[in-house]
Amino acid sequence: MAAKKYLNGLKGWRLRSDKKSIGKEFLMKDFVAAVKLINLIKDKAQADGHHPDIHLTGYRHLAIELSTHELGGLSENDFILAAQIEKLPKKLKKP
Repeated sequence: MAAKKYLNGLKGWRLRSDKKSIGKEFLMKDFVAAVKLINLIKDKAQADGHHPDIHLTGYRHLAIELSTHELGGLSENDFILAAQIEKLPKKLKKP
């Protein structure tokens, strides 16, 4: 799979060092904004039957990691879900 080619259209998403997953980190406005985004991702992931690893630390640091568990690596579905996550409304911390 041409992971780097697919990542070109996904701002901020990175191929993990093991090359078996992609991920992105978001600095959310606050805890409530982080949980709202988690719930939006949950709804989209459940509808697609493709579930990311979601990590919330420090009350507003949200990390998303995508891989296809059945394959033990990446599939086109990971990049599709990443693109869908990018389209979700987010309340990010202003720099």
